[in-house]
Amino acid sequence: MILELSILLSTYVGVRLFENANKKIKQKNKTTTLIKKPNTSIKNMADNESEKKQNYYLKISTISFSLAIIRNVSVSMQFLSLGFLIYTSMPIFKSAEKSLIKENKFTNDLLNSLCICICVTTGPYFASTLICWFYYFGNKILAKTESYSKKMLVNIFEQQPHFVWILKDNIEIEIPLEAVHVNDIVVVNTGEVIPVDGIIIKGSAMIDQHSLTGESQPAEKEISDNVFASTMVVAGNIHLQVKKTGKETTISKIGEILTHSADFKTDVQIKGEEWADKAVIPQLALATTTIPFLGIYGATGILKQSFGNIIRIVASLGTLNHINLAAHQSIFVKDGRAIELLNDVDTVLFDKTGTLTTEQPEVGQIIVCDKYSEKELLLYAAATERKLTHPIAKAILEKADTLNLTLPQIDDSKYQVGYGMTVTIENKVIQVGSARFMKMESINVPPIIEKAMTSAHKKGHSLVMIAINRQLIGAIEMQATVRFDVKNMINGLRQRGIKHIAIVSGDHKHPTEQLAKSLGMDSYFYEVLPESKAKIVEKLQKEGKSVCFIGDGVNDAIAMKKANVSISLRGASSIATDIAQVVLTDGSLSQLCRLFDISKELSKNLRNSFVITTLIISFNTAGIFLFHWGVIGTIIINNVGFLIGVANAMLPLSKISGNRSNEKKLEKDI
Repeated sequence: MILELSILLSTYVGVRLFENANKKIKQKNKTTTLIKKPNTSIKNMADNESEKKQNYYLKISTISFSLAIIRNVSVSMQFLSLGFLIYTSMPIFKSAEKSLIKENKFTNDLLNSLCICICVTTGPYFASTLICWFYYFGNKILAKTESYSKKMLVNIFEQQPHFVWILKDNIEIEIPLEAVHVNDIVVVNTGEVIPVDGIIIKGSAMIDQHSLTGESQPAEKEISDNVFASTMVVAGNIHLQVKKTGKETTISKIGEILTHSADFKTDVQIKGEEWADKAVIPQLALATTTIPFLGIYGATGILKQSFGNIIRIVASLGTLNHINLAAHQSIFVKDGRAIELLNDVDTVLFDKTGTLTTEQPEVGQIIVCDKYSEKELLLYAAATERKLTHPIAKAILEKADTLNLTLPQIDDSKYQVGYGMTVTIENKVIQVGSARFMKMESINVPPIIEKAMTSAHKKGHSLVMIAINRQLIGAIEMQATVRFDVKNMINGLRQRGIKHIAIVSGDHKHPTEQLAKSLGMDSYFYEVLPESKAKIVEKLQKEGKSVCFIGDGVNDAIAMKKANVSISLRGASSIATDIAQVVLTDGSLSQLCRLFDISKELSKNLRNSFVITTLIISFNTAGIFLFHWGVIGTIIINNVGFLIGVANAMLPLSKISGNRSNEKKLEKDI
């Protein structure tokens, strides 16, 4: 027995000396050449390697476990079994060494190492292989769940084009997005997503930038203007010179976020690990002092009460599986701590434009200032805008469709990029666009329209002007549309214990107040600058409130950073989705209440895991003192508790499976 321990320890020391010497040689010969690799590829490779490594060690420890059962058949079998044990215990010893020497911490890996050494020395050799097997089994479950979570999240958020068209020698060539370089000329046509950040060198276009700014109205872009990745050309054609590519683009930033989405620890896990680490020295002292009463086997059983290892794995599994559950319900959780913190939130602040209101406005009042009727005004506007895809054009076309208007054919058309549209209908020149467009065309705006414009701006609305043969005949008011699910969502938040709900907006008082009253908000803040939004959050926090901020634009970024929990919507500005701890991937608020439910479910799951672990440890300790259980019995019971904890952590997956079954049944019925 002593011989086997000597071989085990001397082999470990020899291997570590060799590794350190080899490391020094490599550092000495290291060149200063830097090789750049894509961040996401490196991370994915590391994740795959981690999973493969745990699978490999689990297989080897299974062989070691089997050899331990039959090791007494022959002397050669004993040495073979010892060799496998040395190999599988090496990573555990290294982890204990690192925590003890480099971090000055006593951890559960130190206890595992001591238990292995004691079991090899005193006789229950089988127990040492059992310790290794359960160690790698737990790590495999954790690695597999993390890998699955990251792959699933990347698939959900992958939205950029994989191929782009570049101009070389006046010929358009399609190449992979990752092959694009700075200063390449990229061609983007109507309806296509801009794949890189760049500057327009040819052409002009209307660009939907809601993914960047949260604004629904397309932006006017011409030569020398900057354009950004993930925005869309809704009309026009542009050639742009690439300014940012690779890890500087939006797609790379999103990928970087995703690869780190599961790298977190919940409060329960952190506390559990802290308590476990703090308990190591008392555990060692208790085991030492109980040797005269319990014997070496009982004392070793005391050492093997691995509370920290169990809670580390079980808490991580529970949180990751709840993140998976959320993702299957269009909720992307980038930081697991956010789900926990939501359980304490009592105040929810909403940005107004783009968050409580939709991207696409709706037609309000129609102002007529000539002989034409409202229907005629709408008909001419819809016919002019029929080929456009931006939100305002869609709203006008939808309104015309609800009134069953038959749109006339357009004889000729001329599109003024960004400002308005000029077409010829039945020998009439129709011009539709903004007040700026009318001014450019030297078309006078009558007092009735100027008065309507002032009134609309106070309410946070805008006007689309219509002119016939260079005479302004009226305007269509475009109103922000409240999301259809907002009222039900607010009622749901009330039912879930949220005490204070408010709007924080940069808009004027009247539209903000009207919206707050119509939705039953507790309060509202208007004409708020970006930095002031953050001050509102801080003020509420100083009053003892836990604040969740929900926003979609660049102007919300500071407040989102300050809030206890930050939430954004898919399709919001890239800064908002980068900062947000949670992103609602269906682009609506419909799943917000479900997110709070998942938070409560996670909290309950973690508490159950903590209770299960504590009960098993207490049961085991009582068995050692009262019934003199040995090390093998305590290891088995300890790991039965671990398996119960794993089963509890896996409960969210049953809900995912249930949702899939319901979907398949619905498809079959259809």
